Amino acid sequence: MSFCCGAGMIGSIGSVRHYKTLVHNVPIMFCPVCDRIEVHPSIEGEYEILVEYAQGDRAPEVDFADFVSVDNTSELFENCSMTDEAGSFAEVLKHQIDISLDLLGVAKELNDDDWREALMLRLKRLSDRLKQYNRRKEMSKRSA
Repeated sequence: MSFCCGAGMIGSIGSVRHYKTLVHNVPIMFCPVCDRIEVHPSIEGEYEILVEYAQGDRAPEVDFADFVSVDNTSELFENCSMTDEAGSFAEVLKHQIDISLDLLGVAKELNDDDWREALMLRLKRLSDRLKQYNRRKEMSKRSA
């Protein structure tokens, strides 16, 4: 399991920009609080080779799945605290908020003001992100 800024990173398949090349369908881990994205460590070597070739060819975009077979995504993300499966991003954010609220209770019991302050910032960021996500989802429903 990987952590970033104290929050659990979420396993997903996404797009990653490496200089001028955009690589689609890459197994990644991302932090819903600080937006940090990492290529999943188990495929990092293949990713680096693909990016090196793509940049040598000056390809603006490549699809990771066209060159590397990742058949075991469930096993790949088994150590992640959560995975971003289709349509469940709001649930992932709610779960992260619940975890942070639980930790906030512990921080209050311990009278750890620094930790409480960090958790309050994390909760604000997560709730803002959830509001934005729900707003975008509503707008897309209206336009459809």
